[in-house]
Amino acid sequence: MSFTAALLCFVFAVSDGDTLKARCDGRAATVTVRLAGIDAPEYRQPFGQRSRQKMAELALDQPARLECQKREDKYGRQVCRVWVAPDHCRKGGRRSENCPLTLDAGHALLTVGLAWWDERFAYTEPPQMRSAYAFSQDEARARHVGLWSDDDPVPPWLWRRFHASPYRHAR
Repeated sequence: MSFTAALLCFVFAVSDGDTLKARCDGRAATVTVRLAGIDAPEYRQPFGQRSRQKMAELALDQPARLECQKREDKYGRQVCRVWVAPDHCRKGGRRSENCPLTLDAGHALLTVGLAWWDERFAYTEPPQMRSAYAFSQDEARARHVGLWSDDDPVPPWLWRRFHASPYRHAR
């Protein structure tokens, strides 16, 4: 799966751990983004609120670089890798404007156990990214952090089968 040219954006809303809204240079409309490669717990699912909170800490009210797939998902969202400035760039609660956007926000959620690597869409990612995502998920599971501290965590794609989604009738 190929990705379009990078967009420089400003994240102004975080819906859940893997969905956000941004305003991007060169686009009049707001972009709704689904993070590529991960599936975060739904908001009402265990760890859903913590996942959303972590994504907000990483990206809300911050600049971001989006590398999006050419096609939208079935809900009309852009599927993108989201790159933000790392936490060490913070000065007084805001990130420095000179800090590079080098932190993969989806990978960061996997590392702290607040998302699943979505193997169903692994073919859309380059091999090195698949390996990094799989390794980070395995490490989080081995450390029992985040959702992996639960005895039997339920992946969001299974949880959604039995619970209504706010996106189900979108478009």
